[in-house]
Amino acid sequence: MITERRQKTSRGRVQELDVEAPEEVREGETADLTCNTTCSLTDPTSIWYKDGRPLTTKTIKNNQLHLQTVSSEDAGSYSCAVRGDQHLHSTAHSLRVRHPPKRVSVSISPSGEILEGSSVTLTCSSDGNPPVKIYTWFKEGGSSSVGSGQNYSIINITADHTGLYYCVAQNDLGAQRSAGVPVFFKGYRVILYVALGVGLCMIAVFLTVVLWRRFSESWRKREDINIDQPIYENEGHEDHSARPPPEDESSVYENVAVSSRH
Repeated sequence: MITERRQKTSRGRVQELDVEAPEEVREGETADLTCNTTCSLTDPTSIWYKDGRPLTTKTIKNNQLHLQTVSSEDAGSYSCAVRGDQHLHSTAHSLRVRHPPKRVSVSISPSGEILEGSSVTLTCSSDGNPPVKIYTWFKEGGSSSVGSGQNYSIINITADHTGLYYCVAQNDLGAQRSAGVPVFFKGYRVILYVALGVGLCMIAVFLTVVLWRRFSESWRKREDINIDQPIYENEGHEDHSARPPPEDESSVYENVAVSSRH
């Protein structure tokens, strides 16, 4: 706990202001900053400043500033004053916040188009407290790291080097990775697009052949059904047109009787 003190003269009186606050706090914890004065004031309400600007969104009660769930944005220089004498600030107190790496990003140099056979250097940047000590480099899709250190250089770029690269920054409190940065040399994208176009055309031709075969088989089956249909219909019906009409039984008996008399 650090106490910063300053004597101020206001309206003929001496005000001694001091700030009691921790030097360092870990992100996610709470912190209380207290503005003390030796003067006997009827309204000892404190006004707090961060980096010289008044604080209006923090919890201030009487002479205390309460920081709930401290984040890295709370790090800075704090001072206080007594209401009515806002122009008289205490000595500024620096509050540090410990946190894992944040805002990890990768830059590439030289920028612009990359030529096959040239070289590039990737640089990993981050914001951490304590500072980042370990940088590890990876290529998307790979099973292991490709390098270490804040800078990673690729010499004599070939098609095998193309892809997305990212870094992982680590300090004593944790680690965070960056977004992937593309590394492609000039002309590689054209080759990639041509290969992709050829592949899509082959897929389209294959689907067309498959659909045509299915259509042909379906059409052939339909024709076969149309040819066989009249045969199936005739099998269920007898053709009575070719048969002679039945004779009358009485006429038959008469013919037999006449023939027997003779």
